[in-house]
Amino acid sequence: MSGSFIKSYRAAVAVAGYLIAKFAAPTTDTTVGIGTAGTDPLLGIADSMGAPQGGMLDVTLAGPAEVRLGGTVAAGDPITAGTGGKGVKCAPTAGTRAAYVAIALAPGVADDIIPVRVSPGFITTPA
Repeated sequence: MSGSFIKSYRAAVAVAGYLIAKFAAPTTDTTVGIGTAGTDPLLGIADSMGAPQGGMLDVTLAGPAEVRLGGTVAAGDPITAGTGGKGVKCAPTAGTRAAYVAIALAPGVADDIIPVRVSPGFITTPA
């Protein structure tokens, strides 16, 4: 996809394509792993190739990308990391804050790969 901002990072663990990436050890280095929650230091979305542990992983930091889903989402939903690095709708419980990494550009269900616009941010719900 054109118009994306993509940067390469060393993978701290094996990362499959289309999964949400996070900083693995944000206080000590810039290696990346697999995001599994909206409380993780989310970075972006792994390209279709992924990377083995120790390899270089291309991560889309902004712009169009594709993500594998871990649940049902609607077009326009903010997407955060769920189990196994798959994208899920970002819907934090009352009084909590969660990071999202992208906005869904199409609806989908678990294991679909859908287009998204990578545009990280946070949602805080009132208590």
